Order: sequence, then C-alpha cells, then structure tokens
Amino acid sequence: MTPISERPARRADAELNRARILDAARASLAESGEATMQAIAKRAGIGQGTLYRHFPTREALVLEVHRHDVGELVDAAPVLVAEHPPREALRLWLDRLASYGQIKRGLAGALHTATHKQLAGEGYGPIINAINTLLDACKKAGVVRTDVEAEEVLLLVGFLWRIEPDDDWSIRTSRMLDLVMEGLARG
Repeated sequence: MTPISERPARRADAELNRARILDAARASLAESGEATMQAIAKRAGIGQGTLYRHFPTREALVLEVHRHDVGELVDAAPVLVAEHPPREALRLWLDRLASYGQIKRGLAGALHTATHKQLAGEGYGPIINAINTLLDACKKAGVVRTDVEAEEVLLLVGFLWRIEPDDDWSIRTSRMLDLVMEGLARG
C-alpha cells in the first residue's frame, strides 16, 4: 500500500501534468486547429494514456483550453482594476483579449466541433461581467461615456478575431484598440 505521505505528491504531479497538457494543447491548437491528441501528448512530454486519463476526448481537451483561457480573462479584470487606473485597466484587459483572440483564431476549427451553445453559454456571461467590472470603474472615475454597455464593447472589439496573424498583427491591433478607447472616452 502507498504511504499517505506520497499521495499528495501524486496529486501535485497530476496537476502538473494537467497544466502541461493544457499549455501544449493551447500552443498546438493555436498553430493548427487540426492538432492531434498524439501531437499534443508528445509536445507535453507525456504518454497518450496520461493525456486520455485527463481528457478522454479531443473535444473535452479543446473545451477545457477554452474554459481555462476565458477564466484567466475573467479573473484578470478585478485584478487590473485594483492595480491600475480604470482607463489603463480597461486597455490592459483589451490587450489580453486581443492576445486571446489570436489564440482563439487558431482554435476556431477545433472549437467549431465543440458544442457552440455550450461555449457561448459558459463564456459569454463571465466575459460580459468582466467588461462590466472594468466599465463600472471607468464610469465611476469619469473616464468613459456613461451610456456604454458591456455588450457594445464586446461587439466593438469583434475585429480582434478577424485580423490576419501576420507581422503587422500587433501594430494593427494596438491601433484599432486605440480607436476603441478613443470612442469610449467621455466627452
């Protein structure tokens, strides 16, 4: 029988493997939405059996990558508001959203195979809440228009998923986000 003192190490090792799988899957799927489970396991430096113990299907893995990324975006909003002036916090969060948009672009094919309604239901509300957190801080500080709604901001930044991932991506994205920020500015 395994001594109790060794069991937490296994759990920590399992969590480490899970994190490695998610990182490898995110990178592999961003490069190609057609990345195989075998390629992801190889990139993570684990066996396929370990991968399938954590994620029994490719769809389960893709959904978890998406959930993890959305969770990081949502969790960043209150942290940014606490650490930066409201307008700067909003811009920093939009920059993170742009980076996520670039990753999601690579995931598009893989995400398309997953249940779209499930993804929308899980991600939309929390993202809107995160934007509301940022907008509320900006409105309270008087740095954005008071008539702006979170849903409108999300629609405005929809271009992030349409910008081609070329050498000018970051320059064009930054310029367009500057335009969004100017449009949100109060009077």
